[in-house]
Amino acid sequence: MKKRILGFWEIWNMSFGFLGIQFGFALQGGFMSRIFQTLGAEKDNIPLLWIAAPLTGLLIQPIIGYLSDKTWHSKLGRRRPYFLIGAILSSIALFIVPHSPALWVAAGLLWVLDASINVSMEPFRALVADKLHESQRSYGFVVQTLIIGIGTWVASNLPWLVNYLGVSNEAAPGIVPMSVKIAFAIGALVFITSILYTIFTTDEYPPEDMEAFNKMKADTKGHFVRDIIENIGNMPPTMIKLGVIQFFSWFAFFTMWSLAMPALTEHVYNAPAPVETAFNFQEVAQQTAFNVANKKYQDASDNVGSVMGVYGLSSMVFALLLTFYASRKRVNRKYTHMASLILGGIGFISMYYVPDPSYLYISFILIGIAWGSILSMPYAMLSSSIDANKMGVYMGLFNMFIVLPQIIAAIGGINYAYKLIGEETIYSMIVAGICLILAGLANLLIVNKKAIAYTID
Repeated sequence: MKKRILGFWEIWNMSFGFLGIQFGFALQGGFMSRIFQTLGAEKDNIPLLWIAAPLTGLLIQPIIGYLSDKTWHSKLGRRRPYFLIGAILSSIALFIVPHSPALWVAAGLLWVLDASINVSMEPFRALVADKLHESQRSYGFVVQTLIIGIGTWVASNLPWLVNYLGVSNEAAPGIVPMSVKIAFAIGALVFITSILYTIFTTDEYPPEDMEAFNKMKADTKGHFVRDIIENIGNMPPTMIKLGVIQFFSWFAFFTMWSLAMPALTEHVYNAPAPVETAFNFQEVAQQTAFNVANKKYQDASDNVGSVMGVYGLSSMVFALLLTFYASRKRVNRKYTHMASLILGGIGFISMYYVPDPSYLYISFILIGIAWGSILSMPYAMLSSSIDANKMGVYMGLFNMFIVLPQIIAAIGGINYAYKLIGEETIYSMIVAGICLILAGLANLLIVNKKAIAYTID
C-alpha cells in the first residue's frame, strides 16, 4: 500500500495519546518509590517491589502486539481498541494507587497500573509504523518523543505544583500526602482525555486485502504460542543488536526510577526517609522529631520529583530539534543514539559529585537527551528492519529487551552492582551511568544501512 506523506498536525494527533501514557509512567516512575517508602518499605526492597513493571510488560506487550496485528474493528480500526481499553483501566488504577492502605496493596496496584499502561502503549508504537511512509518514521517517533517529554515534565512537577497551590504534602505516618493523591487524580484525567483525542482524530489504514486478512486470522487461530516462539527464533540480526543497546539502557533507567528518590534525598538533600520503628510515638519529643524529619523528607521528595521532571523537558527540547532536522534532512540514527546515551551516562555519574542540589538540573538535562533518543531512535531503526505485516508482534517482542534488564535489576541486580562500589544508595546512579555509556558504545554493532538512516529515493 502506498502511504501518503503526513503533515505535522496529523502526526501530532496520532501521537497525542502518548501524553496521557507518559503522565501515567512519569507519576509511576517518579513517585511510586515515595509511596512505597511512606508505607514502610526498606530502600533495599524497593527494586523488588518494582518487579511488577517489567514482568507485566514482558507478558502483556507481545500478546497485545500479536492480537492487534490480527484485529480489525469497523469503527476503531486495528490499534485504537487497545488504546481505549488500556486508557480506561490505567485511569482507574492511577486514581486508586495513592490511596493504598498498606504496602502490599500499593505493590499489587502497581501490577494493575503497569499492565494497563502497556495495553495502550505498545499499539502506539506500531501505529507510527502503520501510518507513516518509511521516510517519515524517524520524524514520527521523534514527534512522539516530543509529546512524551511534555508529559514527563508536567507530570513530574504535579505534586510540587499541587503543594505550591496550598495542598499539604504532610500526612500521618503510613499515609500518602494529599498533594500526591491529587496529582495522581489529575494524571488519571489527562490519561483518558488524551487517548480519546487520538482515537477521535486519527484513522487507520484497513488491510489491503480483507479476504486474505480474514484467512490469515483463521489460519493462525489457536497458534499464539507457536507463532510467538517462531517469531522469536526468526528475529532479524539488527533487532538482536538493538536488544543489546536496550538492555543496558533500560537497566540504567529502571535504576533511576526505583532508587533515585532515596539516593538523592539522602546524598544531595541530606533528608532520608524517617523509619517509623526508630521513634517512640508515645513520647511528644519523639513524635515531634519524626514530624520534622518527615517534613524534611517530603519537601526533598517534592524537589527530587521536580528536578527529575527536567529530563522530560530536556528530552522534549531534544526531540523538537530532531523534529525540525528530521523533517528536512537525513538523521544518522546510529551515531545520534550513541552520542545521546553517552551524554546521559555522564549525567548519571555527575550526581555523585554535585556540590549543591541546583546542579542536578544539569545532570537531568543530560539524562533527558538520552531519554529522548531512547524513545525514538531504537524504534525508528527497528521499524526499518522488520516485516511490516508483523510490526505489532515484533514491537511487542522488542519489549523483551526492555523488561529483562529491569527484571534482573529488580531481583537484586541493582543492589549487588552498586554495593560493589559502596553501601550508599547514590552509588546506584554511578552504575546507571556506566550502563548508559556501555549502551552508547554498543551502537557500533549496528551495520544495517537501512536501519541507520533512510532518505526518500
